[in-house]
Amino acid sequence: MKPDLDLYTDYLLSSFGQTNATGLSAMLDGLFSHDRVTDLFTQSPFDNKALWSQVKPLVRKVGQGHGVLVVDDSSEL
Repeated sequence: MKPDLDLYTDYLLSSFGQTNATGLSAMLDGLFSHDRVTDLFTQSPFDNKALWSQVKPLVRKVGQGHGVLVVDDSSEL
């Protein structure tokens, strides 16, 4: 699951304009099906607790004790 998620997030970060699972599949000449992305999100517990468990180590690593970190965890499929 992690390599798939890493690939999809890299695609989102490097894209300009609208993104979707079909666009990722097209960019990779069909080597990564759009259904695989859909399955990734439907079979994984993507809730606040899961998100925090993923980002907490990085937040703790770069935290300075002052300031705020604002994260937009919304997504559209």
